Amino acid sequence: MIDVEAIPHVADITRVQAQQRPDEIAFWFEGRETSFAALDTYASQVANGLAAAGAQPGDRIAYLGKNMDVYYEMMFGCAKARMAMAGVNNRLAPPEMQFILSDSAATVLFVTADFYDAIDQIKADCPTLKLIVAVDGGRDDWPSYDQWRDSQDVTDPMLPIADDDDVIQLYTSGTTGLPKGVQLTDRNYLGFFKQAGTLDWAAYDAGDAVMNAMPLFHVAGVNVGVLASLQGAKTVVLREIEPTTLLKMVEDHKINHAFWVPAVILMLTQMPNIREVDFSSLKLVSYGASPIAEDLLLTAKEIMGCDFNQLYGLTETVGAGTYLPPQAHDPSWGKLRSCGVPWPGAVVRCMDENGNEVPQGQVGEIAIMSDFVMKGYWNRPEATAESIRNGFFYTGDAGYFDEDGFLYIHDRVKDMIVSGGENVYPAEVENAIFGHEGVADVAVIGVPDERWGEAVKAIIVPKPDANPSPEDIIAWTKERIAGYKCPKSVDFIEALPRNPSGKILRRELREPYWEGHERRVG
Repeated sequence: MIDVEAIPHVADITRVQAQQRPDEIAFWFEGRETSFAALDTYASQVANGLAAAGAQPGDRIAYLGKNMDVYYEMMFGCAKARMAMAGVNNRLAPPEMQFILSDSAATVLFVTADFYDAIDQIKADCPTLKLIVAVDGGRDDWPSYDQWRDSQDVTDPMLPIADDDDVIQLYTSGTTGLPKGVQLTDRNYLGFFKQAGTLDWAAYDAGDAVMNAMPLFHVAGVNVGVLASLQGAKTVVLREIEPTTLLKMVEDHKINHAFWVPAVILMLTQMPNIREVDFSSLKLVSYGASPIAEDLLLTAKEIMGCDFNQLYGLTETVGAGTYLPPQAHDPSWGKLRSCGVPWPGAVVRCMDENGNEVPQGQVGEIAIMSDFVMKGYWNRPEATAESIRNGFFYTGDAGYFDEDGFLYIHDRVKDMIVSGGENVYPAEVENAIFGHEGVADVAVIGVPDERWGEAVKAIIVPKPDANPSPEDIIAWTKERIAGYKCPKSVDFIEALPRNPSGKILRRELREPYWEGHERRVG
């Protein structure tokens, strides 16, 4: 269980575990094992290396790469140096990566070989970068990570930590298409730890094997390794989702806990050998981030034979908010469409447009108040003030509570699409499509998708005498934004429905596609 009193700051996690279980394995990655003692030493070396490079407390240190164990050396090193780790979504196009590096004013960048070429394209437009470290080596102009780290002083800097120090800065897409940096502080994480410590789903035993398959630019991916390290468990890190490898890791490492988004759960249940896999070590699978079909959930429970726990939260709330405990996954409870009950110590309400709580059973905007609600959006005071009002973070999701206090998400106040756990905002996709010579008008919506929960669909009004094909539109868009944001399908229409002020009536566009689908958001 989580002993928060023994670990007053995020930076203390590796220190405490190095004392209590120095030789036990903290991280496993592609055959490489890192003990808790080594993890603590590496974190100190990273902290000292960042300072030697001229980085200052409060700076943002960026990571661009697929999942690797060394990310956590860097993250805990940042915590010791009073700096914030800024994960860059590795699925973005180079100009989008450049925006995040520039917006965060990152002074150091750790980058893996997959993205050396992307950084070569944009580094001239990232003036704050003082140092680029090649995680996989192989560059004459950038130091290799291992050599850089191992050349640093091993003395723990032991800097005094302030509760308000930013620990993590993750970027979430904005409705205008510009990502916003979410500032998560030491206080936010301590609040997250204290509440998680009272919940069975978050309790790992020391030595348990915990799978980390979620990307490290997502709060869920970060949290898996942090929660495991906090409790002395071993984190098994997967570079990326590959079903055959994932299932092999479950067996080889006797995985006890995992967080998988519904798209991954679907992928696994469709593997031809799924019923031959030994899942006997699994205690609990947590899931969230996008819709899940009830049939898929029940099938996965039957195949894997373990408990399931749903989590609803946002980057802005350290991924916390509500949870649907294992016992509520019994169909006889009638709660499978719910995203559960509030975390202990969190206040979750459904509000009307005037900031008043709506009566039970009525739909309102979901708002969350807790110690784990973010400090704010980096350099976005107006966006922060709009999202955090009277102590509540307004999620942009619309929902209602039933008579038993279980929350149901009805739809979205905002128009964000969640596809396979990724957030996609229509305005950004529409902006990319509008430049096509055959497009007169466009609206982008999310439609049901069996694999991804939602898929991006573009509804286009063609210009007179133009005859663009869906393939043309999709190819055009892929040249301008990340592939996961691009439409998977394109429909053509004579005119888009709009209200008197000209706003597109997206709900009207979505309705035919969602007919018969009760569960709209997971």
